[in-house]
Amino acid sequence: MADETLIRIEQDGAIATVTLNRPAVMNALSVALRRQMAEAFDRFSADGTTRVVILTGAGKRAFCAGLDLKELGDASSGGPKGVLDGSEPLAAMARFAGPIIGAINGVAVTGGMELALACDVLIGSTNARFADTHARVGLMPGWGMSQKLSRLIGLSRAKEMSLTGNFISAQTALEWGLLNRIAAPEELMASAQSLAADMASCIPETQAAMKKLIDEGFDLPLGQAMQLESRTAKQNHGSVDADDIAARRNDVRARGSGQV
Repeated sequence: MADETLIRIEQDGAIATVTLNRPAVMNALSVALRRQMAEAFDRFSADGTTRVVILTGAGKRAFCAGLDLKELGDASSGGPKGVLDGSEPLAAMARFAGPIIGAINGVAVTGGMELALACDVLIGSTNARFADTHARVGLMPGWGMSQKLSRLIGLSRAKEMSLTGNFISAQTALEWGLLNRIAAPEELMASAQSLAADMASCIPETQAAMKKLIDEGFDLPLGQAMQLESRTAKQNHGSVDADDIAARRNDVRARGSGQV
């Protein structure tokens, strides 16, 4: 495959780690890289063994600097419209039923921040920083920034970020609810892998259904979301065996007592 090193994939049992591998250009999202990402996530969906994916960036400077501005400014490639007609990795990420953990090792800017927002959980290095520079580049967001960010951190904070293009630090991102936790740079991947192992130890079908329920309910008014949960629970409870619940009880107790 041409440009096969644009992403690196490491498989450890049920956990896959995907590393954006263009550190010289801050892991900018070229058309070829986006295509390879989409192909990788579709393979994870089809293989039946990958339960959790960790997404991170190569190098120390950046998780992802967003779309490749060199490609966007190249008239011979059709300019922004031609470049933006490339493969869509976020759709492939959304098709993956398991959790996606973003391990944000450096700056996440504009399209790179939207890539982070497409993850289910975000862990940031203390070196992580976030910015939405759409208004400075002159492009409108198309991967969810204008809607997801305000739902995560609040309307006025999202407007501050998107209407200034200013960066926020990892600590501010944690305080605003964008990051779940932060870690020292040398501990980031270990923290992500530990969380991934916890996720991979859950019941696969239930976990996938839970993620789907949370995501679908988040898009609904609270009353409708509660009805969705009730319908889903009734369907699920009718198929669960009491002996299976009893067999799993010890694991739940062990985690509650700190033995796991």
